[in-house]
Amino acid sequence: MDFIGKTFWITGAASGMGRSVSLALAEYNTHIVISDRDAEGLQDTAKEIELLGSSVRTEHLDMLDTESIITTAQKVIQDGAKISGLYHFAGISQRSFVAETPLENDRKIMEINFFGVVALTKAVLPHMIENGGGQFAVASSLVGKFGFPYRSAYSASKHALHGFFESLFAENYKKNITVSMLIGGRIQTNISKFAINKDGNEHGKIDAGQANGISVEKAAKQILKGLRRNRREILVGGSELIILKIKRFLPGIHAKIVRKINPM
Repeated sequence: MDFIGKTFWITGAASGMGRSVSLALAEYNTHIVISDRDAEGLQDTAKEIELLGSSVRTEHLDMLDTESIITTAQKVIQDGAKISGLYHFAGISQRSFVAETPLENDRKIMEINFFGVVALTKAVLPHMIENGGGQFAVASSLVGKFGFPYRSAYSASKHALHGFFESLFAENYKKNITVSMLIGGRIQTNISKFAINKDGNEHGKIDAGQANGISVEKAAKQILKGLRRNRREILVGGSELIILKIKRFLPGIHAKIVRKINPM
C-alpha cells in the first residue's frame, strides 16, 4: 500500500488509535474521511490533520445506527471519494463477568464491534472492487485470539471479526482486496475507561496494564509499517505479545496463565 495522495476512511478517529493513525496518515498528503460519535473530538482530530497538510472530511457516526452507517457511506461515495482504505477502530470494551452480564450488554457490544463494522464494510466493498481494489484494516485484540476473563462479549466480537474478514478476503483476493487484522496488546488508550460494566455504565478507570503499554504514536507506526506491506495480521504492542506464541506452542500453559491473570 502506497499512502501518498490516496483516500482513507478511519472510524473511531476522535481519540485513541483511530486518531493516532489518522494523524500518521496525514503526513503522507492523503485525503482522510474520519468518523466517530464524539463530534467535538472529531473536530479536534480534523484540525490537526489539516495542520499536517492533508485534506479531511468529518462524519458524525454512531456504530449502533445501521441506517446512518449505510446512508453516510453512500453520501461519501456519491460525493466523489475514491476510498483506497477503510480502517476500523471504532469499538467498545467490557469489564464484567459472564454470570453478571445481562444479555443486552452482550448485544450492544456485538452491535458496535461486529455488526456496525460489517455494515460499513459491506457499504464500501462494492465501491472498492469497482475502483480496482482496496485495503481493510480491522482493530482486533489479543483477546480476539483467545478468551479472557472479564471480556467475554468483547472477546467474542473480536473473534467474529476474524471469521468475517478472513472469509471476505478469501472471496475477494483476486479483486485486489486486502485485509489486515490489527492484534492489539497493551496500548495507552481510554478503551478500558469507556468499557461498560455489568450495569451498562462506563468502567471509569484505565487498567494498570494499559496505562503501562506503548504510546498510541508508537502503535500507529507499527500499524502503518504493517499496512504498507499488506500484512494479514499486524501485532501491535510490546513484550505482552509473547502470549500469542505461548498460546500456539504451549496451549496448556497458556490456559493456566489466563486463569491466573487478574483481569482488573
